[in-house]
Formats: sequence, C-alpha cells, structure tokens
Amino acid sequence: MSRKMHAAFVEEFGKPLVLRECDVPSPGPGQILVKTEACGVCHTDLHAARGDWPLKPTLPFIPGHEAIGLVAALGSGVTVVKEGDRVGVPWLYSACGHCEYCLAAWETVCDKAEFGGYTKNGGFAEYILADPGYVAHVPAGLAARDAAPLICAGVTTYKGLKQTEAKPGEWVAISGVGGLGHLAIQYAQAMGLRVCAVDIDAGKLAHAKRLGADLTINAAEGDPASAVKKGTDGGAHGVLITAPSLGAFKQGVGMTRKRGTCVLVGLPPGEFPVPLFDVVASCVTIRGSFVGTRADMAEALSFAAEGKVKADIELRALSSINEIFERLQHGDVPSRVVLEFEGIPGEKRAVPDGKRTSDVVNATGAVLDGRTGRA
Repeated sequence: MSRKMHAAFVEEFGKPLVLRECDVPSPGPGQILVKTEACGVCHTDLHAARGDWPLKPTLPFIPGHEAIGLVAALGSGVTVVKEGDRVGVPWLYSACGHCEYCLAAWETVCDKAEFGGYTKNGGFAEYILADPGYVAHVPAGLAARDAAPLICAGVTTYKGLKQTEAKPGEWVAISGVGGLGHLAIQYAQAMGLRVCAVDIDAGKLAHAKRLGADLTINAAEGDPASAVKKGTDGGAHGVLITAPSLGAFKQGVGMTRKRGTCVLVGLPPGEFPVPLFDVVASCVTIRGSFVGTRADMAEALSFAAEGKVKADIELRALSSINEIFERLQHGDVPSRVVLEFEGIPGEKRAVPDGKRTSDVVNATGAVLDGRTGRA
C-alpha cells in the first residue's frame, strides 16, 4: 500500500487552498525525495495561487518554494546528495544546464528553467520531489526554520545587492524594510556596505536601526530621494527596491548617485515610469534582478551559518495557509512566515524558547507580535 502525505493544493485560481491527503511521490531516475521540515511562505505563492501572472501554473498544483528538509530517498543515478542530507528546494527547481545562460552561470534566466511551487509541485507538503543538481545545501548548524526564508528572500536580496556593484564603505539605499528588506540590511552590513533604510512605517524603520542601518528615511515625510541624497552626500551608490510599489520604484531612481545602480527585485503590477533625462544625464543604471544562482545561494546561506544574517520568522502550521494568504493579501505580515511540519495531523511543532507559534522571532532576538510586528 502506498504511503500517504498531507499537502495544500491550489485547485482553482483565486480560491482557498484545499488541504488533503495524497500519495507520497516516488523519485524517478535523477530525482530525490525530500521529507519537508519547514517551508517559508512568499508573496509569489499568493501570485501563483491567484493565477496573477501571464504564464500560469497547471491546476491542480502544490505551491511553496522555500522548502527545507532531509533527503529521504534517491532515484537511480543520483550521486551529488545522500540520504539524510539537509537540503532546500528553491524557486529555481532546475534548468537545462547547457544554454548560453546556464554556461555563463546565469541559470536563473534559462528559457527551460522549472520553478518550485509553480511549474513543479512545491513545499506545502510533507514530501517533495527535487532535482539534486539544483537543491540548496544547508550548512551544518543552520536550523530548517531559519534556512527556509533564505533560499528565496535571502538569496534574492543578496543577489540584488551584488548587482548594485556597490563596494565596501559605499552607500546602499534599501527601499522597503519588510520580509525582504530586513534581510537586505543584514546582508549589506555583512558585505561592508553603509546602509540607508527607507520605508513609510516608523516601526519598521526603528527595527532597521536596531539591525544596524546607518541612516533611516521615512518616505511618508517629505521627499525621500532628496533626503537620501542629503544624508549620503550625493545619493546611494546602489539602491535596492524591495517594496512592491511603483512609487518606490520611481523614488529609487531619484535616490541613486550619479553613475550608480538601481536594482529592482519587487514585482508590483503596472508599468514603471522612468525619468529619462535624469537617467541619461546622471549615467544611472537600472537593473532587474531575479532570485539568484546556485553560487549565490551557497554564499547567502554561508552568511547565515556564520551568524551574520537571521530572518524574522513567524512559525505556523500548514493548516493555517489560507489565513496566512489572506494576511499577505492585505499587507498584514511584518516578517517571513515559516510553516513547520511535524506530526500532521495535529501539527504540533517545536517553538524556540517557548514562544507562541504566532510570534515573530526577529533578528535582534526580540519577540514581536505576529500581526503587528511590534515588540
């Protein structure tokens, strides 16, 4: 008799996910089976479940692209991982490996790339199939719950900062101090960059200061571009836009120093208005950045293993996924939500230091309320 697992399925776009029991998949040749320990929840999962993007997933499917777990079984021919290894199954599920982009270590833009929780079933399940050539290798000592947000939000912000080409001692402005931005601040510090944090929420800016931001700007109070230019003596050498706001995109270009680079990782709907005269006259580079490569992933996880980066996490159960999506849709998630898998049904999970599963354990060690993000 086949083994069973619990999983959350999108059966109809825009409708609540359906939690049901199904067969545990078996790994075929060149595949591995991962027993999920934790899986982060990303705004991209919400886009997938609503069918927001032109290329839609095939229904039904299991979302989730921040899955961390232990290798439970190997398909034939697999040699790069072994049973018991802790790995992550990220957004970049696989790529062709031989096109011009893959050969140049830019597999994230491979035309034949597959995506976890989108074109392949993802981590909102007790078990998940994965391509062993593209899993993240979680360093020893890094807990599954802490690694989960880093294989999406972490590598995305880290790669975005690299793409600014800012050098140690130079300024980066990080627009949006939420699930992505709070990690970007930590990565920027670890990279030796000076950090200017920009947001419209005073509480998030206070948190940015606790994380070590050198300068904070409230974008709701005056012109943030002018404030950044004044505070950094000419503008940031690199700007990273994590906020899903077209207004933040336009402001970001204005914050950029002459010959600086503005990197976009947020994905708000609509068209991006570019001030052409300013861009040309100031020789500003505007660059899109899409998650990160396997090399970027290893580097991003290494910073965390060294204790330099830690995500604010809110621990929840798989059965809470529809409530979490509702909160995501209304901007009511101040951190990164992580689903923990342990003993479904019942879903009793270990919570660090006896905190409630609805608490946010933040990077400075404080415990924040899961809904407000306040201590």
